[in-house]
Amino acid sequence: MRDFIDEERIASLLEGTVDPDPQKIRDILAKSRSKERLEPEETAALLQVEDPELLAEMYQTAGEVKNAVYGNRIVFFAPLYVGNKCINNCIYCGFRRTNEAVQRHTLSLDELEAEVRTLINQGQKRLILVFGEHPAYNADFICECIEKAYSTKEGRGEIRRVNINAAPMEVDEYKKLHETGIGTFQIFQETYHRKTYAAVHPAGDKKSDFQWRLYGLDRAMEAGIDDVGIGALFGLYDWKFEVMGLIFHSIHLEERFGVGPHTISVPRIEPAINTPFASAREKNRYYVPDEDFKKVVAVIRLSVPYTGLILTAREPAAIRRELIPLGVSQIDAGSRIGIGGYQKSADGYLPEKEQFQLGDIRSLDEVIAEMCEMGYIPSFCTADYRCGRTGEDFMALARPGLIQKFCIPNAILTFKEYLLDYASEKTRAAGEEVIKKTLAEMGKDNPLRRKMVEEKLREIEAGKRDVYV
Repeated sequence: MRDFIDEERIASLLEGTVDPDPQKIRDILAKSRSKERLEPEETAALLQVEDPELLAEMYQTAGEVKNAVYGNRIVFFAPLYVGNKCINNCIYCGFRRTNEAVQRHTLSLDELEAEVRTLINQGQKRLILVFGEHPAYNADFICECIEKAYSTKEGRGEIRRVNINAAPMEVDEYKKLHETGIGTFQIFQETYHRKTYAAVHPAGDKKSDFQWRLYGLDRAMEAGIDDVGIGALFGLYDWKFEVMGLIFHSIHLEERFGVGPHTISVPRIEPAINTPFASAREKNRYYVPDEDFKKVVAVIRLSVPYTGLILTAREPAAIRRELIPLGVSQIDAGSRIGIGGYQKSADGYLPEKEQFQLGDIRSLDEVIAEMCEMGYIPSFCTADYRCGRTGEDFMALARPGLIQKFCIPNAILTFKEYLLDYASEKTRAAGEEVIKKTLAEMGKDNPLRRKMVEEKLREIEAGKRDVYV
């Protein structure tokens, strides 16, 4: 079966765009500013830019494009690892089947509830439940976990959006998740390069089937799940090739379903206990240096303006601070990735229960304070999903930049909840100032919208929660 990843074409595009003409690059950037998705040839040209002046223009434009589509808000979420059993033996992963240094555990529903309560008490509203690839983590079990997360309440808090990162499934299994109220279903291809994929995923494992994984989200969308997330693990193969793979995957979903990926994630490979592949960066010929990683983030934003771009706490705080202005729209904070880590880990580390090591283990409150300092509105908004602004409807609003007429008001409202219920005094003061400035800007463009938001803010101050537009 011929799929949509044409390695020869990708190689040809990259070879044919070396040392691109500066005017051509500026024309491509102008197209990005119009919020049009770029063609593969245009993405390849951006990947080949080395001139410092052009790179500066690219980075500035990437930030402008993100703000034009989503505004100056940053969406927050938290990963919750449910179980680390796995039948695969991926050589880069701490959960790999033969790794005897890892303690295997699957949260019971009671343990899951305790983890969720801890996250609610931090102020989290959006979760992604993460599962090892194992028959025990079938659709029925995942549905139970989703239901438990949604049904858990703590004070004024609750989880309003549950996304899933799990093994690819059959259509009938995805339908069960859809009926339970899943948010985004996320599958990372890991690498789009077939030879590398075969080398890092031993033959005989379920995950060794490149095609099965590549079309995993097609089956999800056939089942009615219209928000899906893609990603590549940067550091397995050449980073320029992986970016092109992500772009071709996005185009494939657009062409087949009329909807591109809701999110694109860009994790860099990190060390994991007893896992030789990532034990030392200097030994990995494909490790992506920070300067190249900046280009990864900016080029994806420029190429697929409508998508949510996720940067996780794999990255150190300083790197996240540098990359967020280049087009990132979603981040996690206060994250713990060991099984039961929110209950058991004060310092952020449970190496014997982790898939990899985190780079940023600051609290949610600390990261929110930093976002305020940088001029962003932290957002916990889930209104789009519950109002039916998903799939094609979301894309119809996102592509022309109309989604922010909902994103910004809802960011303000959910952030106000956080400030009143969970924030430290210092963060509350910084947050109120950001809200004040944002409302002032909103009033210049749309006084009626500002008035509507201010009325809803008063409702929240009076004790009402889950207020949105």
